[in-house]
Amino acid sequence: MCELMGMSANVPTDICFSFSGLMQRGGKTGPHCDGWGVAFYEGKGVRSFHDPAPCHSSAVAQLIESYPIKSENVICHIRQANVGRVSLANTHPFTRELWGQYWTFAHNGQINDFEAGPGPFQPVGNTDSEAIFCDLLNRLRGRFAEQPSQSEVLDCLTAACAEYSTRGVCNVLLSNGEWLFTLCSTKLAWITRRAPFGPAHLRDVEMAVDFQEHTTPNDVVTVIATEPLTTNEQWHACRPGEWHLWQGGESVRQGRLASFQSGDGRRSVCLNSQPPTSS
Repeated sequence: MCELMGMSANVPTDICFSFSGLMQRGGKTGPHCDGWGVAFYEGKGVRSFHDPAPCHSSAVAQLIESYPIKSENVICHIRQANVGRVSLANTHPFTRELWGQYWTFAHNGQINDFEAGPGPFQPVGNTDSEAIFCDLLNRLRGRFAEQPSQSEVLDCLTAACAEYSTRGVCNVLLSNGEWLFTLCSTKLAWITRRAPFGPAHLRDVEMAVDFQEHTTPNDVVTVIATEPLTTNEQWHACRPGEWHLWQGGESVRQGRLASFQSGDGRRSVCLNSQPPTSS
């Protein structure tokens, strides 16, 4: 399996600290050595970096670790290949244009023999992850001729994810630059940092930072990761099937895909969205 990391913030924020921890899992403290990628939204643009080399020893990753690119929405992925060979075309996150916006997607899990449904979006590589992304965009484009409301997008996203979850593991990060959608199929955790800020210590490398020295009292930053990145903070573990829509560092919509085992295999249904939990 792979590992995911995302960030949602109410002010442009860099991920140098969190990325320093995550990159160690790309072949040093973890087995995810089959490539990595990261996408930073800057206005309507996306600044993307990909490398099929192990993240912990990648010269490109060392640049990201030391270069404070500031963004309000970030998606990062380190890969342990299971479907598709190790190649640049198969590194996440994947990006496509829809309704004049760049949509970016990363996936942790596996759905065997998955093919994207008919539509203009088709995979370049040969991973199930990119096929899922293309299928999702084809569903959106086929259902809506023009950009729909946020609620309509969520209804389509959660219905599609409920279907994907019947076929395999599907932990997801998805953004269009305005928001960040996260889905936990098996494992995902998050932490929201706000005033009063304090110190944080990384789990995978000897490194600490005092966020009070780098923030203002109005900053709100949420980091989402497959596994908690720090040792001295309280991370929140998502339940299987739990999804969130993050904007400005806050969970503005959330709900759950209720999965269960039955005699004919795994089944999922989409439950109504709930008010966001407090951070």
